Amino acid sequence: MRRGCVLVVDDEPEIRHLVQEILEDENYQAVAVASAGAARTAFRKHRPDLVLLDIWMPDCDGITLLKEWMEGGAAVPPVVMISGHGTIETAVEAIRIGASDFIEKPLSTARLLGVVEQALRRARPGPGDKPAGIQARPAIIGRSAEMTRLRAEVEHAAALDVPVLISGERGSGRNLVARAVHAQGARRAGPVIRLNLAATESDRLVARLFGVEHDGQTLPGCLEQARDGSLVLEEISAMDGMAQEMLRGALERNWFRRVGGGKPVPIDCRVMAVSDRDLETEVAAGRFDEDLWSRLSLLSVYVPALREHRQDVPDLIDYFQRHTVEAERLGYRRFSTAALNVLRNYAWPGNVAELKSLVLRLLFLKKRGDICEAEIRDAWQRQRRHAPDALPELFYNMPLREARDRFERAYLLYHLERTDGNIGELAQIAELERTHLYRKLKGLGIGLRREKDK
Repeated sequence: MRRGCVLVVDDEPEIRHLVQEILEDENYQAVAVASAGAARTAFRKHRPDLVLLDIWMPDCDGITLLKEWMEGGAAVPPVVMISGHGTIETAVEAIRIGASDFIEKPLSTARLLGVVEQALRRARPGPGDKPAGIQARPAIIGRSAEMTRLRAEVEHAAALDVPVLISGERGSGRNLVARAVHAQGARRAGPVIRLNLAATESDRLVARLFGVEHDGQTLPGCLEQARDGSLVLEEISAMDGMAQEMLRGALERNWFRRVGGGKPVPIDCRVMAVSDRDLETEVAAGRFDEDLWSRLSLLSVYVPALREHRQDVPDLIDYFQRHTVEAERLGYRRFSTAALNVLRNYAWPGNVAELKSLVLRLLFLKKRGDICEAEIRDAWQRQRRHAPDALPELFYNMPLREARDRFERAYLLYHLERTDGNIGELAQIAELERTHLYRKLKGLGIGLRREKDK
């Protein structure tokens, strides 16, 4: 089922097609055109739920087209402007006219998808959405001592409106824990704003965090967007020294200034930091600001790796099964006792995220009967099919660029197979921002499988 129709208007073919591919991979219907004239036609024909509109186009600029739509009398969906370098002033003007947001080039996939999802959600909340921003309480599954301890820590953290440091390995459920803290806290009616620091270019981070003032107009940053709610700073250890210093100062004063602004803006949100690294070790190594770490870790919640509570594997499988069967209308398949024993004894390097991926993959095969041990081992074998045990000797007898390209191709093909083509999961594993990942895949000649709607 499609998540909505997005009209993409940009005269640069590479950007236009890249955005279209990213949106289609996320199950949106994407209509891409290169000019204002074509945009008018597509707007009437497709009645999009959202428009991504470039500011500079050869036949008519985006501002003029936006004004035309806003003054036309018909209902206009959310319009997000695509802005190049040096066009902040124009982007601010577009928001004054009626645009809901803007995205700056070069495009960040995380920012693009976040803006699209947020704009569509505001425009047409679904039947299951909670009113006034109330968040459903995420489920922390498991009866082990580790999960019992985690639920108690979440409840304790939620009761206190102070910063929280959430640590644990990737895939262990750190972001779910952050949502649970928010959903049980006093700010649960407010928004949850997420900023992935590892996926945000350092030269844009300060503006994304603190916002921008230009020519009397304001573009709020994440700290401001999270007002009355929570700001989740993902992969906090990726923040560079200057940004660490600025964030520390803002938290000490409890206010900040936007880039280009003079008036202090009070901080009115809960800050949660998420890290897969031991920040105390990072402090000792001189890579993280000690005072900032002290402030962020007033409360600490550790999310255990799945190998630390493997007895919860059957409960997790049951939870993923029930939700997937209901959402995708698939047949329920029981895991045999032998299969469950194999899964309990597995090390789970990818943690809960890896388990969920495996369960979904087995269900989507649409086979009948119980899931047996052999079927699980076959799934793992398919994951490992493209994995080289060691670098062949030929790598050392070729130019560095060629060796690197060959390794990257083998690495990405292996993980594409392992994740069954899931680009979001691959981006997390490779620690690459999605825009860069798409370009790398294209540059290495690696195609992507897409499921088309019948």
